[in-house]
Amino acid sequence: MTLSLYLARRFAFLTALVTLVFTGLMLPIDLAEQLRRFGDDGATLGDAARLAALNLPGALNQILPLIVILATLALFLSLARSSELVVVRAAGQSGLRAVSAPAAAALVLGIAGLAVVNPIVAATQATYEREAARFANDSTSVLSVDDEGVWLRQGDDDGQTVIQALRSSLAGTVLFDATFTSFAQDGTPVERIDASRAELRDGDWSLRSAKRWPLAASENPERDAETVPLLTIPSTLTEDQIRDSFGVPSAIPIFELPRFVARLEAAGFSALAHRMWLQMELASPLMLAAMVLIGAAFTMGHVRAGGTGPLVLLALVLGFGMFFLRDFAQVLGESGQIPVALAAWTPPLAAILLALGIILRLEDG
Repeated sequence: MTLSLYLARRFAFLTALVTLVFTGLMLPIDLAEQLRRFGDDGATLGDAARLAALNLPGALNQILPLIVILATLALFLSLARSSELVVVRAAGQSGLRAVSAPAAAALVLGIAGLAVVNPIVAATQATYEREAARFANDSTSVLSVDDEGVWLRQGDDDGQTVIQALRSSLAGTVLFDATFTSFAQDGTPVERIDASRAELRDGDWSLRSAKRWPLAASENPERDAETVPLLTIPSTLTEDQIRDSFGVPSAIPIFELPRFVARLEAAGFSALAHRMWLQMELASPLMLAAMVLIGAAFTMGHVRAGGTGPLVLLALVLGFGMFFLRDFAQVLGESGQIPVALAAWTPPLAAILLALGIILRLEDG
């Protein structure tokens, strides 16, 4: 137990140290990027620094597996140089025992990240998206989804129109059982239109089986209502605006993602990206443990045996390869090419089995 705690503490310290190094490297780079993107839109140095700070937690969370493998390499190289691994083996402990403590620490780090870090990353990412949209003079989200269905908002110089529908197509450009309520600039309701189907085209909505109530121009809107088989009304919305209004899945806390996914699917939208992100986050503790095993597999030998440099390079290449394999599997899962669970859980499990095979082969022959 004492040995395990000692190794876990060393690993935690090195992980924190590597994280600080990456923070020092990424923050000024991101600061320059924010100034480049929003400097022409009136963002000051303080604004860019705030945006970079808000973007930092998400960036660090994304590269956490690489941070872990670098911390693992530093740990086992230092243990090998000080001959502590030799002492561990001489005391009757196997190399696998020495690896288990850092791997368990990485697993705990991943679980703590899900419970504590993920909500923080989601909050900072959501704030960053809003601030970036404000500096880019972009409109805020035009779409929301709740238990009542889909809500859209469009506006022009004459006022705003709120659109509600029970469900929609995957792209959000076709609405079913839709209601269009128009408001003047002072918030007074002007008109209401119900339609069985509404399709967004270039610059307008095409409504079928529509019923129109003149709310502002009539004392009795129901008496003056009219039914129109086909009606066209102008629109300022585009398909890209609707798609971008979902935001990034990382801006939603993991505890709220299952409900959000259920709402999306009930409204008719595709929730593959959000389901994929949920499974990737759940599998992240295993990915961190896999990175520890990969790093340890190539650096547990004694430095006097030679060949340390190529082994470290091989560990880095394999670690980076697994990192990019995970990203590639994520793309396949989001596009529906392979099942979401398979895309999320196969890379870390394969990495763990591969690293364990290497360690057992080196330790036990």
